[in-house]
Amino acid sequence: MAASLPPSASAAITSSSSSSSAAPPLCVARRQYRSKAAVSCSLTVTATGPSRKAFLSCPDHSPTASPPRAQAGAPSSSPALVSSVQDLYDFICSGPLVDRIGYTKEKIAESIDRWLIAGGHVARLFRLNELQLSEAEKTRIYHFYIPVFLWCEDQVIEHRAKYNDGDDIPPLVIGVSAPQGSGKTTLVFALDFLFRVAGRNSTTLSIDDFYLTAKEQNQLRDSNPGNALLELRGNAGSHDLQFSVDTLESLMKLTKKGTKMKVPRYDKSAFGGRGDRADPSTWPEVEGPLEVVLFEGWMLGFKPLPDEVVKAVDPQAEIAMRADGKPGMSDEEVMDFVSRYLPAYHAYLPTLYKEGPNGSDPDHLLVIDIDEERNPLWGS
Repeated sequence: MAASLPPSASAAITSSSSSSSAAPPLCVARRQYRSKAAVSCSLTVTATGPSRKAFLSCPDHSPTASPPRAQAGAPSSSPALVSSVQDLYDFICSGPLVDRIGYTKEKIAESIDRWLIAGGHVARLFRLNELQLSEAEKTRIYHFYIPVFLWCEDQVIEHRAKYNDGDDIPPLVIGVSAPQGSGKTTLVFALDFLFRVAGRNSTTLSIDDFYLTAKEQNQLRDSNPGNALLELRGNAGSHDLQFSVDTLESLMKLTKKGTKMKVPRYDKSAFGGRGDRADPSTWPEVEGPLEVVLFEGWMLGFKPLPDEVVKAVDPQAEIAMRADGKPGMSDEEVMDFVSRYLPAYHAYLPTLYKEGPNGSDPDHLLVIDIDEERNPLWGS
């Protein structure tokens, strides 16, 4: 028998506190490509230590910024009219992530207002008519973005419940590790926006924000002649690790009103697409109390392997930059970039798929396979 909505359905988000820990919270999220012609991917979020951290992030950083280029899959020629809440409820229940985020049909019915409000916010964020969405748009919003957001929100609530009233509560760091071109930027852009409209102070970081400066990268290249893996930014070894640790630790201290700091950004369009750290005067300022840090990176959760530290790049990103009038690498340079860095996936993914992200906790881990159109698949 098909389930239906009760006459009135709503939900409230609550948070309490219990224990605290000196260790900063940590969680990790990943998405994986499967080795088949139709690309698939998985998102994972994990937790380590007595407090929770998560990794999930986005190179675009403010919900007031223009949204990234749409990645809602193949366009649909016929819009799917959202004719009733019951129809939308049935569509939500048919999604592949419902079971994985711990939602039953009854729980969806009880929280349908939460889904509707979040869906409306996302639709407006991407300048869509929430009452006249294409199948691709409905799938992207209600089968992907909203379920992932609700899962992340539950992680934040659980994290904050570990502390007592009056405690300084460090932000939960939610992380996403996923291949280039898998839609991390757009997903995290939406998550950051949803956290903010829900009243949670959040910020975003990308592992790319911690690349060496252009000068330092040139020095690294010159000191390793003949090593193609270190010629360009991207591989492990081309990041300023201490800078990343210092930044995250500083963000963990933004627990009080009035505390603030600037977070770094990287300009991939500088030096003809080879990139450079952005001028600090352009870095966005974050003010406490901070509740969520979304930290994104293609190799978060990878287990170290000797002499196999490489990176892949999405050629579409460079094409998009050039289309926007920004300098970018040529198609030939992009292909050279890919040929240098793709071996990292061959080296690291088997262990990532088999064991999960390095140091992860299965109880705080979400894995999502996505298809060629960046929509979630059944199973993992």
